[in-house]
Amino acid sequence: MDSTPAVKARGITKSFEDVVALDGVDLDVPIGQVHGLVGPNGAGKTTLLGLLLGLAVADGGRLEILGTPVGRTLAVPEGVAGFVDGPGLYPSLTARQNLSALASLRGYDTKDPAGVDDALEQVGLTDVADDRVGGFSLGMRQRLGLAAALLTSPRLLVLDEPANGLDPAGKRQVHRVINALAANGTAVVISSHRMDDLAVLCSEVTILSTGRVVFSGPVSKLAAEGGALDYRLVTSDSRAARRVALHTPGLGVPPANDVAGRPDTTDVLVVRGPVPVLDDLVVRLVGAGIAVRELGPVVPPLEAAFLALTGDGGASESEPTEETLR
Repeated sequence: MDSTPAVKARGITKSFEDVVALDGVDLDVPIGQVHGLVGPNGAGKTTLLGLLLGLAVADGGRLEILGTPVGRTLAVPEGVAGFVDGPGLYPSLTARQNLSALASLRGYDTKDPAGVDDALEQVGLTDVADDRVGGFSLGMRQRLGLAAALLTSPRLLVLDEPANGLDPAGKRQVHRVINALAANGTAVVISSHRMDDLAVLCSEVTILSTGRVVFSGPVSKLAAEGGALDYRLVTSDSRAARRVALHTPGLGVPPANDVAGRPDTTDVLVVRGPVPVLDDLVVRLVGAGIAVRELGPVVPPLEAAFLALTGDGGASESEPTEETLR
């Protein structure tokens, strides 16, 4: 497999008047990797995606896409596809007509519809191929946007909230497409607020906060850096489980109503600690003859680490939209 990285960015800066959108951002995305890009609103995600898609140019730093240095002109590098702030579609045309029009604009042979039909099939839209896009749901539009990107057989696919508006079946379909692309060597950069999607799809993530990278690396490392988490514990004997928990070294038992707004009950015990301590607790519970029926984080580890690195996740300023970038 080609060892040239799909994306290599060093010290990227970008400002819009007095708003600093990106401040010395580094990013590495190898070929064949699904890379998550996350951060609070206004963190710089849209701006960075715009740079990757040729919708904007950086003020400073070095950016290479698929081994080609990106200069100071607006241009989408060969082999790059995707969308920011939702795909651009023609609502008065059908799904098939939209893809055929895009194929024609890109210079593809539109007399052979095989590519269009295959793209529609991959994203699960064959049954509505001849329906007007104006009547599509948000999730269907997202899938059609993905189909449009597939027409180019991209080597770098950039997706902004691809699971937005998708039902469970649609989400599984999109996940299958993304995983298949990565397995065949396509690099995929996904911006999302859905931590569950990132945990399932991505091998590495980059977290932005106020235009700077606060973390970049494997998802497993990010989750581990979350430290002690709150876990919801359901057992066959909650009173006995509480006694065991209180005597487990390194484990905390927060007061009722003190965990993410979720009150304790007679059936549910909330405990706090790192994973190794939770393992010790399970051993102690089983040794005491107490059955463990459920043990899971109140907040998923990836989300907990994200919140710890970015604070409350709020932002007073919104970063530019795709329309602004254009």
